[in-house]
Parts: sequence; C-alpha cells; structure tokens
Amino acid sequence: MNDFIQENLKAIYHILATIGIVALLLVLTNYFHKWLKNKLQAKFPNQEASTLDLLRRILKTLWVVLGLISLIFVFINEQYYQRVQKDFWLIFYLGLVLILTIIGVSVVQMLFSHVIAKRVEEKSDPTSYKFLRNLAVFGVYFLGVLFAVMAFPSLRGLAQTALGGAGVIAVIAGVASQEALANLVGGVFIITFKPFKIFDIVRISDDMVGTVIDITLRHTVIRNFENKMIVVPNSIINKEKLINYDLGDRKCCQWIEIGISYDSNIDTAKEIMREQCTQHPSIIDNRNPLDIKNGDPKVLVRVIGLNESEVTLRAWTWAKDYPSSFVMKCDLLESIKKEFDAKGIEIPFPHRTMVFKESQLAELKEQLKPKDS
Repeated sequence: MNDFIQENLKAIYHILATIGIVALLLVLTNYFHKWLKNKLQAKFPNQEASTLDLLRRILKTLWVVLGLISLIFVFINEQYYQRVQKDFWLIFYLGLVLILTIIGVSVVQMLFSHVIAKRVEEKSDPTSYKFLRNLAVFGVYFLGVLFAVMAFPSLRGLAQTALGGAGVIAVIAGVASQEALANLVGGVFIITFKPFKIFDIVRISDDMVGTVIDITLRHTVIRNFENKMIVVPNSIINKEKLINYDLGDRKCCQWIEIGISYDSNIDTAKEIMREQCTQHPSIIDNRNPLDIKNGDPKVLVRVIGLNESEVTLRAWTWAKDYPSSFVMKCDLLESIKKEFDAKGIEIPFPHRTMVFKESQLAELKEQLKPKDS
C-alpha cells in the first residue's frame, strides 16, 4: 500500500488539489452570488436577480467540467496531454466568453432600463431608448458569438472578417433572411420617422386596435383593449395604413349613427340625439369662435342616408381622446335607445313577408282548425 502511494503520490496530490480548488470555487461562487444578490435587492428592490442566478449556474457547471477534465490528466498517457490541455483551455475560453456576454447584456439592459424608467416618469417618449436597448443587446450577443467562433481555427477567418467593420454587414446579410432584414429596416424607419411611438393608441384594422407597448428589432407589440398582445412584424406594419390617435391633436371625433323608421318624427329624433350627446360628461366643445357666434349647436345631427327601410341619422361628437370617445359612444347608444323608446321613435328591424299559394293556405287552415274532442 505504501509503495502504491509512493509511486502515485504526484497523482494523488493532483486529484486532491483539483477537488479542493473546485470545492473552493463552488463555495466562493455561492458566497459572491449571495452577496451580490443582497446588494442588488437593497439598491433595486423591484429588480429580479435572474441574471445572477443564471451566472451562478454557469460558473458552477464550468468549475465542475474543468475539474473533471483536470482529473483526466491523471488517467491518460502523456501523448494525449496536449490534446486534453487544448480542450481544457477551449472550454475555459468559451465559458469566459459566455459569462462576459451575459454580464454585458445585463449591464446594457440595466442602464437602459433606468433611462427608460426616468423618461416614462417624466412623461417623455421612451421609444428611441427601447429600440436602442434592443439594438445594443443584439450587438453584445453578436460580438459574443463572434469571439466564441474565433476559438475554432476553421471559422476564425470568418469571425475576423466580420469584426473588420464592413464584414459585419456582409455576415448579417449572408446569414439573415430577406424578411428578417426587412423587419430590421422597418424598425429603423419606425424609430427614425416616428409614425407612432410607445404608448400611442393605433388602429391597423378593426381587429388590431390598441396601445403600442414595445418596438423591437423584429416586431411591434400592441396591447388591445382585451389585454391581448398583438405582435406585428415591422416589415408589415411599415407598409400598412394605420390610424394613430395620439399623433398631433389627441381630440377624437366619434360618429353616433342610428337608423329610425320612415314613420318616426325626424326632428324629434334629432333633438333627442343632440340632447343626449350634449349631456354626456365626456363631450367637449369643438366649435371655433365663428361657429359659436353663428349659433351653431355644440353637437351636429344630420340625416346622412335614406336607406331601404330606415332613415340614418348621424351625430358628430368630440372627446378628449380615443378611449374616452369609445366609452362615450357606448353610453350614448344606450341612452338614445331608451329615450327613443320613451318618445315613440322606432328603430326599424328586419321584417319578412311570407306568401302562400291558395292550396297551401287552405291546407294550413285545415291543420290549424281545432279538432272535435
């Protein structure tokens, strides 16, 4: 036994030292993770520590893998030392690049998050900062991938070319699809010309109306009034004709259209609509001084159509913004309907006239005739 120990003393020291170093690194990783997490929570109570948790898992995995590779040196011949040593440093380098990339992304997101939060608090437009944050995060990941690729000799030339400046565009154009590039360019156009920005209410179609929540490199996120997220690629939204309710003057004109029957009194119906619209708390006076001087009513009500079975009336109402106008329209449709019912104004509904042949009519009368009990 003593002879075996003496012969393998160097190997035993190597194993014990490796186990000891790995154990020490694991303990230090847990200690610093806990220390940094407490510091982060003390300074930013609402900030999640998911990045720190991820870094801890990566570091612990890296230490264990490197420790296992170090133990392999004891059990292999010297002719394989160089190959295993190369693999050891390759894994160490890739792990370091991964850790630095995650730290870089975390720092970028934290810096931009504070700026964006400050802009939102000041009620300023954070759209450009959100887009720049996404662009910066993409840049950090892109550099991380390039430095990782440089570890492989067969791909090192491609990475060095990409890092050369003009090669970045060439690599992106070669790897990315045409649609992805179109989305990226569309995002740049949206940020540059600003047809809409974060927190604007936009309408792309009847099914896509809501508040812009985020503009990324690929898509724009819209939250509709059902609290559902609509994800629209930038290349598509950049081509669509959309309505921005917050671009320029936020006042919104809402049409209140109701059809009445031809037998109903048009003047009475118009007066009811004008009265109900004027009394609504969300209505605003959009008349200019000349209109007021001429005695024009606050709410205009006109006949806009003589249709097949109804006379269509329209009231032009104004509210301070689109959400207020939508709620106002719903309230007015209900109150006008109740007032129409009270004043005898009929809202027509479809009627169907059935024509029976004489034989069918006689047969129907026979069927309806009460039977003798």
